[in-house]
Formats: sequence, structure tokens, C-alpha cells
Amino acid sequence: MPEIHSFQVTKDDAGMRLDKFLAREIDDLTRSYIQKLLHENMARVNGKKVKASYKLQPGDNVELEQPDPVELSVEPENIPLDIYYEDEDIIIVNKPQGMVVHPADGNYSGTLVNALLYHCRDLSGINGVLRPGIVHRIDKDTSGLLMVAKNDAAHLDLARQLKEHSVTRRYLALVHGNIKVDSAVIDAPIGRDPRDRQKMAVTDKNSKPAVTHFTVKERFGRYSLVECRLETGRTHQIRVHMAYIKHPVVGDAKYGGQTREFKLAGQLLHAAVLGFKHPGSGEYMCFEAPLPRHFQAVLNKLTT
Repeated sequence: MPEIHSFQVTKDDAGMRLDKFLAREIDDLTRSYIQKLLHENMARVNGKKVKASYKLQPGDNVELEQPDPVELSVEPENIPLDIYYEDEDIIIVNKPQGMVVHPADGNYSGTLVNALLYHCRDLSGINGVLRPGIVHRIDKDTSGLLMVAKNDAAHLDLARQLKEHSVTRRYLALVHGNIKVDSAVIDAPIGRDPRDRQKMAVTDKNSKPAVTHFTVKERFGRYSLVECRLETGRTHQIRVHMAYIKHPVVGDAKYGGQTREFKLAGQLLHAAVLGFKHPGSGEYMCFEAPLPRHFQAVLNKLTT
């Protein structure tokens, strides 16, 4: 059955655009998707169709109908994979910058999942047809190591380890500015940015605890190379936390790290170390992936 979101507009929200209001009130829907629903006449104000730009009035009754999700098929694609380890339970993959982990609205090909389905047909089905085997993810423009489950038992065990914060995840990031301290802990909750639903932010509203430990590995005057260890795994956690302390990740246009000094396709953030207990044997396994060429080239430029 379609889900109906209903709201009563108060005087505090008078004058706000309908799409902005709905994006603020419904945490799990993006503003672009809400606008799509509005374009498809899935919203009513006082029982009548209105445009996304409609300015709300006190007492307005707002309803948005969210259709049932459509299960889509994902086609296997012959895309090369940098596989670090594989057995009957798991695959460890080094994802390149620019590759999306799993299909999403408007992006159903060229993803890591498409490549995995071609390479291996027996993936965990816990996360559904669009995310088979995917236990955790990294952003499109972040490179590095990911663990993938080939069966449901392995998936559940790896997910448990993530929830218990026992998985080792270390990232290397080049950030703006000369960080004075050698190491520190950023303990600041992360949720949707109330002013921009496409971004995450440090906020007390509808947020979850987020903890990042970082150590400065090298200083380059206007830049610092840091190693970040994740205690929690919130969306965009390192990017948000480093921007929060005024040291955004270099190349991260979303969180203030964009620069013209280097020709970058995205943020300089790399999932370098991944350690966990094998879901079958219980043996601790740890993998390390060197910096990709584009990242190392920037460091080389800074040291010459």
C-alpha cells in the first residue's frame, strides 16, 4: 500500500515552499524525489493539487502519497574488479574513485554491484535486488576497500561486527589547512543538514552519534595528510567531521574542500585499511590498499 504523509501547517511554517517543507519534514526522502512526486500530482493541500512552489498558509492540511517502491532488476556487467581476497563467504574489493557502489535512482549501470553480479552470482540477498552483498558502502568519489558478503550468514555476521564497532576502518585524507595537533577525536552527531537535504551536517536534530579519530601523518603547509579511524559509520562521516573542524577534505565540493590547485574528480579520501573477523572461521583478517595514482600524484606535487 502507498504510504501517506500528512501534516498540519502551523503559523511558524507560513510562507514556506511546499517542497522545502516536505523535504524538511520527511527525513528519508530527498528534495529532488519529493519534487518528482509533486510533478506527478502525488501531493494535495486541502485536497487540491498545487505546485512545488506553493507557499504554505497556517492551517493548511498537506498530504503526500509515496508510492510503493518498484523492485528493479540489475544487470551483470563485465567491469574489471580489483579483488584483494575472495572465498565462499566474502569478497574484498578495492573500489576506484568514480564508481558508485550500488544502483540508485537515475544510476542503474556501471556500479560495483553490476560488476559483482557478473563476477559472482551468489551474493547475499539481505539488502535486496539493488544492493546484493553490500554490507557497507563508501562514496562514489572515495576510493578503497569494501567487504562484500556472498551469503546471508556472512552478511549478518559482518553487519553485527559493524554495529559493535569492532571492524577496523582506516582512511587517508588530504585536508585543507595546517592542523596544529598531532591527533584528536571528533565526537559530534551527524544528521541531515536542515538547510540542504542533499548534505549531512553536525546537528542535534534527527541525528545519530558519530565519532572519528584522526592522526596527522604529514604536513604540507597549507594542507595536512591525516589518517582517520571510524568508530561509527555515518553517511559522509569523515567529510562532514573534517569540514566541521574547518579542515575540509581536498576536492570535496559538497563540504567546502573544492580547489583549483589540482585537477581533481572528487575528494582525496581513500579507505586504506579494512580489518574484521572472518564470518566463517572467526580468524581476524586485515587488508591494506595503497593510495591510488591520482591521490599519490598530488602528494608528490606537494613534496617537490
